[in-house]
Amino acid sequence: MRECICLQVGQAGCQIGSSFWQLCCLEHDIRSDGMINDQSAYENRVIKDSIRSFYDETTTGKFVPRTLFVDLEPSVIDTIKNSAQKDLFHPSNMITGKEDAANNYARGHYTIGKDVIEPTLEKIRKMIEFCDGFQGFFFINSMGGGTGAGFTSLLLEKLEDFNKKCKLQIAIFPAPQVSTAVVEPYNTVFATNSTMETTDCTFVMDNEAIYNISHSKLDVERPTYTNLNNLISQVLSSLTASLRFDGQLNVDMCEFQTNLVPYPKIHFPISSLSPLISVEKANHEQLSSHQITSECFDANNQLAKCDPKTGKYMSCCLLYRGDVLPKDVNQAIAQLKCKRQIRFVDWCPTGFKIGFNHQPASVIPGCELAQVSRTACMLSNTTSVKSLWSRINHKFDLMYKKRAFIHWYVGEGMEEGEFHEARENLGWLEKNYDDIEGEGEPTTHLEY
Repeated sequence: MRECICLQVGQAGCQIGSSFWQLCCLEHDIRSDGMINDQSAYENRVIKDSIRSFYDETTTGKFVPRTLFVDLEPSVIDTIKNSAQKDLFHPSNMITGKEDAANNYARGHYTIGKDVIEPTLEKIRKMIEFCDGFQGFFFINSMGGGTGAGFTSLLLEKLEDFNKKCKLQIAIFPAPQVSTAVVEPYNTVFATNSTMETTDCTFVMDNEAIYNISHSKLDVERPTYTNLNNLISQVLSSLTASLRFDGQLNVDMCEFQTNLVPYPKIHFPISSLSPLISVEKANHEQLSSHQITSECFDANNQLAKCDPKTGKYMSCCLLYRGDVLPKDVNQAIAQLKCKRQIRFVDWCPTGFKIGFNHQPASVIPGCELAQVSRTACMLSNTTSVKSLWSRINHKFDLMYKKRAFIHWYVGEGMEEGEFHEARENLGWLEKNYDDIEGEGEPTTHLEY
């Protein structure tokens, strides 16, 4: 048994979480009321154990997701409670406050968040007590929002009792050109500074890259947040498939950090999906193992806006699902290495971690993404992500130089010195990626 707990925090986290669990239920053949459709197949011991990694089974045979939805204001969680999934989630696994964090990290971390943190921790402890072999946490949150950034940072700090357990984070970073809040750079710098210490691996995504995929690859004229959340759910599904299904070469939660994180604080991989094709185009594509592997390295398939050609790869984790043969994958990777289009740092000659799972990926009904027989999801730690830190640091500096909006944070209990400290740490993080790309080691400032 390898039980995991999913924690969805803030508006973005809760909406993505709702989409993810809808996809999980499809893949496990579980109805929206939590009952399994094919009871005879479930009697298989392997299937039984794999389902229980993400679900608790009740005495009535119902499967309840081992998850927690937390938001400081009730509207988003109320929507989930009134949706088709209302009978799926345990009512006490949805925790809300009375007022939101108003895009203010300090409100989520210091003031409003304090009222919700104790019931949240108590619920997490109870969930862990009922696990036989608890393995770790999955966090889903936005780094630019008040609750997603502030409350998640507070929760991660309070979970220090479980430091030996794996903590993986799906983090939605602010998009380069599109902003949903003026103070996003402040919130992101504070949240990233906290995340460097408290998580083992943070998967970087942003709405602009996902919007471009929906528009240009899936032919959605005006993508909505539902379209974006469905794509993020596909990555989450591939990431967790090896825990939820028995596979030929499964990747454990702890294996992600072992193979993707070369230095403790260089733990911000980006993700790619392949194939990304609409239903209309699916019948006209070959979709060979070589093709889907090659597409994973295309910048247009990345869920984060940074160009991999500008940096070097430290490590790649390729997770295949469906009708894929190891022999074909090995040939595809050998061909990629021969072309020398993909640059790895000199000190990492192997670079690739491979996972196989024969359970094909499902697609949420109404999603424009075509359901195909084989898919690949790549998680890669690349120095090109430094452009993300550079953008955020630049925007932070422009506002901080004028001391703009600082009074809203100081008024909620923050000290101005925290601005300087967080910005300095992100400056060191940016420099570390430069050092690694230049074939040096990261500076001692950010090593444990």
